[in-house]
This record gives sequence, structure tokens and C-alpha cells, in this order.
Amino acid sequence: MKSDPQSEFPQAPIAASNSFSITPMNPSLKPLGVAPNAWAVDAATADITRPPLEPKPIVVATDTKTLRLDLAKTAILIIDMQNDFCHPDGWLAHIGVDVIPAREPIAPLQKFLPALRSQQVPIIWVNWGNRPDLLNISAASRHVYNPTGAGIGLGDPLPKNQAPVLTAGSWAAAIVDELEQTSKDIHIDKYRMSGFWDTPLDSILRNLGKTTLFFAGVNADQCVMATLQDANFLGYDCLLIKDCTATTSPEFCWQATLYNVKQCFGFVTKSQAILTAIEPF
Repeated sequence: MKSDPQSEFPQAPIAASNSFSITPMNPSLKPLGVAPNAWAVDAATADITRPPLEPKPIVVATDTKTLRLDLAKTAILIIDMQNDFCHPDGWLAHIGVDVIPAREPIAPLQKFLPALRSQQVPIIWVNWGNRPDLLNISAASRHVYNPTGAGIGLGDPLPKNQAPVLTAGSWAAAIVDELEQTSKDIHIDKYRMSGFWDTPLDSILRNLGKTTLFFAGVNADQCVMATLQDANFLGYDCLLIKDCTATTSPEFCWQATLYNVKQCFGFVTKSQAILTAIEPF
């Protein structure tokens, strides 16, 4: 007989107290902060026990191992699904790159994201969103986008629509129209290939109590990989969602990314494996 996976995640009871509890028996305590990293307080008392979220364990098949993970501790990072990388009028297309591969994650994400939202998994959009004055962007970073100094690079207007390349608030930096966003989604502007460098992403994830991260977006071998590596270095458990990730780089870059994730930084799976696992919920 198979055991109930929920039974293997018993909740630790809250110790009794002579003075207060965070149960309705003490209605004066008010939540302060973001659960599960929240206190409960009133004028005389601060409960800093931080009760955990109710576990939602699922079992997911990956390319290398079967994983048991907790959806309550999981978030998805969708990286750089922006007009400048995925739209035929964006910057990448302007410099002559075929953006069709960058659009491949759109369809699977359209199916995957609503299912994750139904399970209260945070949807976190991690996108280039530079200051108009580029004061925090080094010459080395700018060189990636304008190696001759005479082309259209970061902050420069695109010839077709004058949108400044990857500038926060511009059409160029906007998420493609085909991917629905909701008011509960979280948006992070990044300024390097890694979404963790000089951004609040790590603080937000820790406040939300998230330890497992799904990765999606473009380019798999560049911004997705840099963010995933930094997540691994910071102690997060990383799953690359293969069909929700793509690159416009050569095929060997894609294969090297898959190899390195599986070998060094986490696990690789497909969105359908996760969709199948959450069906009972």
C-alpha cells in the first residue's frame, strides 16, 4: 500500500504559552511581514516563531532522478521573455538574429503558468530593465550589445519604433504580449545576465520562504544559465524547465547548458512532468 505523501510532512506543533498564541485565542496579534517570514505582534508581544506554510509535496520525473519537492516552497523565474529578444521588431532581430527559437517557450508557458498560479506558486518575471542614463552599466556590459560602438546598443532607440533598447518601462523591455501577467505576479528588473546581481530577487525569495526554483525563458546559455548558477551558489534547488526555455545560440550551446545543469547545478525536466504531478491538487 502506498503511503500518503502528505503524511510524511507532519507540521510541527506550536508550543503552548502562558501568555499568548498566534491562534484566534489571542486576536490582538496582527501579522507583520510576508508569510512565512512574518511575525505576529501587538503592543506588548512579538511572536517570532514564523509558522511554516502547509506543505504541498509532489513527485516529479527529471532527466537524471525522480524528485520529491514541495510546491509550497517553490517559485518560477521566467527570464527575458521580452520584446527585444522575442519580437521581430526587437533588438535581437534588428542585429540579424532569427528570434523564432526565442519564441518557442511561449506556447508551453501559456499552459504551464496558469497551472502554477492555481497552486499559489509565485510567478516571477526577471527582465532586463535598465536606467535611461545607464549609470550602473559598465563598459564591459555595454560592449556585449554594441561591440563596435557605432551600432544600436543598450538605451539606443530602435529604428523601427524608437523604443530604447532594454530600458525599464519601454516597449523594448516589455514582456511579449502573448504571455499573460497578473497583478499577483512579481517583477524584477535586472542589470546583468544574472537576475541575482544587484537586485532584490534573493531577498524576495527568502521572505517568501522559497527554496526550490523553476527556470524558464531565454537565452538558456546566457541569462537563464547565469541566474540558475547564482541560485545554485546561493543554496537554492534548481530545475530547468526544458520546453519552457530556449536559446538563439548554436545548438552546441543548448546541449552544453543541459549538460552543465544536470552535471553541476540542478535538474532538467519538462513542464508536462510537473503538470502531471500537480493534477491531484
